[in-house]
Amino acid sequence: MKQKFYQEPNPPSSSALQVQCKLLLKMQTCSLSMLKALASAITFAIILWNLNFLDYQSEVPGPALGHSKSLTVLIWHWPFRHTQNLSIDVCADRYRIKGCQLTGDHRLFNQADVVVFHHLELQKDKERLPTERRPPGQNWVWVTLESPTNTKALTGWNRTFNWVMTYRQDSDIFMPYGELVRDPSASVDIPTKTGLVSWVISNYHRTQKRAQVYRELSRHLQVNVYGKANKKPLCPDCLLPTTSKYRFYLAFENSIHQDYITEKLWRNALLAGTVPVVLGPPRTNYEKFIPADSFIHIEDFGSMKELASFLKTMNSSRYRAFFEWRKRYGVKLYTDWQERFCTICTRYPHLAQGQIYPDLESWFSV
Repeated sequence: MKQKFYQEPNPPSSSALQVQCKLLLKMQTCSLSMLKALASAITFAIILWNLNFLDYQSEVPGPALGHSKSLTVLIWHWPFRHTQNLSIDVCADRYRIKGCQLTGDHRLFNQADVVVFHHLELQKDKERLPTERRPPGQNWVWVTLESPTNTKALTGWNRTFNWVMTYRQDSDIFMPYGELVRDPSASVDIPTKTGLVSWVISNYHRTQKRAQVYRELSRHLQVNVYGKANKKPLCPDCLLPTTSKYRFYLAFENSIHQDYITEKLWRNALLAGTVPVVLGPPRTNYEKFIPADSFIHIEDFGSMKELASFLKTMNSSRYRAFFEWRKRYGVKLYTDWQERFCTICTRYPHLAQGQIYPDLESWFSV
């Protein structure tokens, strides 16, 4: 959303005063008293102008929503059944998004401006869709953070949803796993390294491309594997301290789709302070989100033997170059569903009212 910035009005011009005075003197009507009165009036106008400008500058508004009334966003099913406490005005109090009320109370269905459906619960509880007729002007949002490979039962939702909320940039409501944000206090602080390559994986399937690439790469260098798949689970507070000790992290996605770039990159690698070796969409797709010199893409190499050699022989100066982005940016993770749903209100004024997705599966599977 583009913010409208205040434009200072032009103060009264002193040159205009001089011209007026010359004309008045020529007509012999510009007496001393008139000049004093005119100067006083101009001085007063300038004072008023300054007061108005300072008064405007003293206000620090939150994100402007662009609509006149407060919005009610009804969460039909909280993702993964993790019901949230909404006893406070969470959007305003935590995220400075005013005029945005989240609720999980189904009794407010007829008053809701937006109703949100998370796909995992939706496919399990299809019979529990709202039974009441959808009120005029109410929009329904389909939500998922999973890739098309791991999203089932889409065929039954044609002509049901007005908007989609996913990790894809072309979604009506873009919901990334993370992003780089400007950080004036950023500095290049690389954690001490004691190992070369690590990988954390919970679900290992031999037919997945990431498993095939790992097997080939591990023939040429040692990869320390953690996670349930290797019977070395890491506690939530142990993850980053573990991956940060390695020079490189295998940020391998479980499936390859447009914009599907998950916490494997944002949290396990970039936030931890290690260099990601990525497997996912093409390099050009990654470069829409992070600098080109901040990661290594497996497709940059003709073979895993070449990649292994590149990783093992990299000198210190070349390695440090991968962290140049840290001079300007920090990593922001998006893990709070309340924050995600509050952003619906900031996007609301820019969304097409009344549109419908005639074939949700076709759109998502592109």
